[in-house]
Formats: sequence, structure tokens, C-alpha cells
Amino acid sequence: MTVPLLKIGAVLSTMAMVTNWMSQTLPSLVGLNGTTISRAGTSEKITLFQSPDDGWQVYTSAQAPDGKCLCTAVIPVQGTCSRDLRSRQLRQLMEKVQNISQSMEVLDLRTYRDLQYVRNTESLMKGLDSRLKVATESQKSLNTKSFQELKDKMTELLPLIPVLDQYKADTKMIVQLKEEVRNVSGSLLAIQEEMGAYDYEELQQRVLVLEARLHACMQKLGCGKLTGVSNPITVRASGSRFGSWMTDTMAPSADSRVWYMDGYYKGRRVLEFRTLNDFITGQNFVQHLLPHPWAGTGHVVFNGSLYYNKYQSNIMVKYHFRSRSVLVQRSLNAAGYNNTFPYSWGGFSDIDFMVDENGLWAVYTTNQNAGNIVVSKVDPQTLEILRSWDTGYPKRSAGESFMICGTLYVTNSHLAGAKIYFAYYTNTSSYEYTDIPFHNQYSHISMLDYNPRERVLYTWNNGHQVVYNVTLFHVIKTSGEL
Repeated sequence: MTVPLLKIGAVLSTMAMVTNWMSQTLPSLVGLNGTTISRAGTSEKITLFQSPDDGWQVYTSAQAPDGKCLCTAVIPVQGTCSRDLRSRQLRQLMEKVQNISQSMEVLDLRTYRDLQYVRNTESLMKGLDSRLKVATESQKSLNTKSFQELKDKMTELLPLIPVLDQYKADTKMIVQLKEEVRNVSGSLLAIQEEMGAYDYEELQQRVLVLEARLHACMQKLGCGKLTGVSNPITVRASGSRFGSWMTDTMAPSADSRVWYMDGYYKGRRVLEFRTLNDFITGQNFVQHLLPHPWAGTGHVVFNGSLYYNKYQSNIMVKYHFRSRSVLVQRSLNAAGYNNTFPYSWGGFSDIDFMVDENGLWAVYTTNQNAGNIVVSKVDPQTLEILRSWDTGYPKRSAGESFMICGTLYVTNSHLAGAKIYFAYYTNTSSYEYTDIPFHNQYSHISMLDYNPRERVLYTWNNGHQVVYNVTLFHVIKTSGEL
């Protein structure tokens, strides 16, 4: 009985080693063990294998009759390799490995059960063996009673026959499974040699580089016409019903400081958060105390300075954060103030500063313009007015407004149901009525500004700090000029 027991023990040992190899070595061999890499400068983790729905979406270009090339590209939040051919092959191989592992687990349990049964019958077989030896040595002692005892012992051992037959079949199956494992291992090694040990990580890095190049290309594309606004993304809920928050539109991408100004009049306290995450958690900030209180919520941070309207006046103020001092202040001649020509929600929103791809702007109105919105290009160094446009749109009928690429976009309400209703193009001094949906989630917007660096809209909505992504339509001439 020693030999069969050793054979079964060897089978169990082989199965244990193969199963252990599958669970530990195989995932790291093929790179499917949840490997992640980080974007430079952030804590964001990118899984190499994601769902197929996360792939890039690229739309074909079309040529208009006048020879212009119309292109559209939609960039996902992060690149993925899930649709790669090798990825599918590896997933198929992993499915095979899982099937093999399940089969071997069944065999393991069955063989363990059979081994226990064989061990239990070992004493019976030893007794039968001794009796057969006695009967062989002395046939005279083999009487009817002894013969019946031998027969009974043999009867007790009959159930062992199907167990041994099953063991033989399982042995053959184990041989087949071992051969399948060899085939799978060979296929994986061949793919690995073809791709290289770190091919997927290298590929992911290439995807990130391509993303960066595509974003840079988008910046080079320059300006476009607003065609859509995304659903709102709530960043934080804090402060009163009215206020403003912003980042520096001229700061490098590594600078993610956030400025926060709660309230719409008489305020002087500006909080500067080190990063967006600090703003979300309300930590790591410094306080600036302005020498003059502000009016409204139309403030902007541009190239390290805060531009705002001094309370109860039409004076524009440029406050430099690093030196904590006012660099320049200038009156915006004839501009209404102190709720003379505010937006529809009031709040001393007479003068609204904005920044887009073309620089610094001021939006306001005067008695001479009969309360219609005036757009003025402002010199950020001296606060002098460089040029002005009368849009013809009554400011009190506007919920809020923002500039993108030299175009003023106006919402028809600050409440729920608002939409982007009017656009004025300073490059052609023309306007049009638009119908761009704008989801006002919290029903009371008191600040709306465009950030050209991030190409998003910042809003303060009823005590919530919210952002919107924008979709711009670019027309690129075949010569490459915009």
C-alpha cells in the first residue's frame, strides 16, 4: 500500500505547486495584477486595464465646400489600453487559466477525499495481506471458516475499486491540465517576448504624452465658438448664498491655488488656498485683508493680482497678492454702481471683470448706453480702457455673463431654467441670439466666469462652488491658420 499512497501524495503536491504558480506568478508575468501608474504631479492613479467604455473617441474630419477642414476630437479623462488586441488575448488566456484552476480545485478536493478513504482501508488491506501470507504458507489452515473470513475481508474492500478507477481517470486529467498549463505559459511568454516586459507601462506613458500633446494642440487651436456646456460639477458647498471663487488664469499649470471671497458687498477678506484639494477640504490657506471693501462678485485673479470693484464707487482696483498692496486704481468713467445697473439678481453686480484668451475685460453699463451692456477691453497694468462696445442687450435682463475668445455670452436668468441666450462678437461688432442649455442645479447663480487656462466655467450657485466644461467649435483652414 505504500506505493499508491506515495503516488496520490505526489499528485496532490504537484497540484498545489501548479495552483500556487497560477495565483502568484501568472498575474505578475502578464501585467494583470492591478498595476497602476501615476500622472506626474498628481496623486491620480490610472489603471492599465479599464472598461471598454473608457476609450478614446475620435470623429472623422470633413471638408466644407469652401475648402475649410472641420475637425472634432473628444478627449477622455485618461487614456486606456482596454481595447488593445494583446489585452484581449491576455484576458482570454486568463479565462483559460481560471477554468484550469477551477478544475484543479475540484480534483484536489476529490483526490483528498479518495486519499482519506484509502487510508481508512489500509488496515483492512494489511490484515488481508497477513491472512493471505498465512494461507499461502500453510494451506492446511485454510478451512471453511478461514475462507469465509477472507471472503468477507475482500467484500469490504470492493468499494475501493471504483475509487482507484476514479483515481486513474483523475491522473489522466491532471496530465491534460498540466499540458494546458504548459501551452498557456508558452503563449504568455511568446506574447511577453513580442511586447517586451514593460510594454503596457511604456504604452500608457506614450498615451499620456499624446494626451499632453493633444491638449497643447487644443491650446494652439486658439479660439472657438461656444456650442455646449456640460452638466454642473459641484466642487464644494460652503459660504453664503452669494460669493465668488477663482484660480489665476495666467498661472502655470502646476499652480493650482484657489481664491475665495464670500459675500457680495463690504467684504475685505480673501482666502488663498494652496491647492484645489485644500480648497475642497477647507485647509492650508492664507488670508488677505483688502485695504478697500469690494462690491458685487465680478472679481478676477489675473497674473498674480486681484481686480475688483471698490464698494460704493465705480473705481477699479488692482491688488497684488505677493506685495499685499494696491498697485493701481482707476475710475471707470460713467459706469453705474451701487445697484444702478446690476444683473437680474442684484447684489451690487454693476461692474463685472472677466478674463479670456484675449486678456482682461470689464462689463458694465452707463446712462448714455440706456442700461445696455457695455464691454470694454482693459489694460491690466494701468486699468485704462482700450476699446469699448455697446452690445444693445439690457443688463438688468441678464442673469450673468462671461467672455470666451472675445465673445460675450449672456444668460437670460440667474434662476432655474436659464440658458445662454445672447452672444456679442467683439471681433465683428455683431451679435446673435443663441439657445445653449445651461443646467442651473441650485437655482441661484451669483457669479459666472470663464477660465481660459482650464477652459471651464466657474460659478457660485446658492452656496455651492460649481464648474462646467465647455465645448468650443473650431474652424481650421487647410493652410493651418485659424
